[in-house]
Amino acid sequence: MSEPLGQSSAGFPRWKPVLVAGLAGALVLFIGGTITDIGPWYHSLRKPSWQPPDWLFGPAWTVIFILVTLAAAKAWQGAGGRENRHWVLGLFALNGFLNIMWSVFFFRLQRPDWALLEVALLWLSILMLIVFFWRRTQAASLLLTPYLAWVSFAAALNLAVVMLNGAGAAHVS
Repeated sequence: MSEPLGQSSAGFPRWKPVLVAGLAGALVLFIGGTITDIGPWYHSLRKPSWQPPDWLFGPAWTVIFILVTLAAAKAWQGAGGRENRHWVLGLFALNGFLNIMWSVFFFRLQRPDWALLEVALLWLSILMLIVFFWRRTQAASLLLTPYLAWVSFAAALNLAVVMLNGAGAAHVS
């Protein structure tokens, strides 16, 4: 028996998870962007020579969030039952929270050392998403691998900033 046009087998419109994931991703991206301040404090930090130019971070995060949105929609559609959909929501909500908190620690509190500890949790939350979805929808897991790679690179960059500036001297008012 074929599914009605625009409906999933669970009776949900196929566009609804995409819309919800897109709005949630846009909200996390917006909040993170408003928290990120590359003003005098940030420019005073010593950074490694291999750091990409500042202008690259916005487009890179935009692409990452598009992929995360697609992964969330695929994960929702492939979740199966209600309990699994709750896990999808919970894991993505945790990840979004951790993503925002990294920006809070690094930019608002001006504590790259605290952000370095927090980025480990963010990285683990991405790995949890990939592992959890692998058995249900490998496409969602694969869409999240660039995010894991980017956060791995960001963690290395964060570590370099801490090493170049010292943990105790990371907070400069």
